[in-house]
Amino acid sequence: MDEHGQLSENLEDYLEAILELQTKNTVARSKDIAERLNIKRGSVTGMLKKLAKKKFVNYEPYGYVTLTPEGKKIASEITHRHIFLKDFFFRVLKVDEETADKTACQVEHAMNKQTFKKFRDFLNKIDSCPHCDIEPALKEI
Repeated sequence: MDEHGQLSENLEDYLEAILELQTKNTVARSKDIAERLNIKRGSVTGMLKKLAKKKFVNYEPYGYVTLTPEGKKIASEITHRHIFLKDFFFRVLKVDEETADKTACQVEHAMNKQTFKKFRDFLNKIDSCPHCDIEPALKEI
């Protein structure tokens, strides 16, 4: 069980994809969601019904999909974690961008709000501290 009331990693991925599509195109379509998540279009319908039942999306069969305010809030949190984690893996740990993106996608679901906040605050402190150069420390690893 997660902090969003039993949202699985898969459902979080849907919310994140819908937010991305909605930001780009104002609305999302099942076809675009399937393409973005690299799954079959028929698989999308069941998940959209689940998200609509939880009141995270507005969805009518054969219609457009939009996030509700609560769905957008959750999707934004997930996206924020993803961007922050990807930046950490890529910029700080020097992992290649594709691996950083895939790893961020996995970790974003496992990290709860409290842990992420502490992680973010720690990294922000390191980034803003003139005496905390992590580059030399990374060379020793």
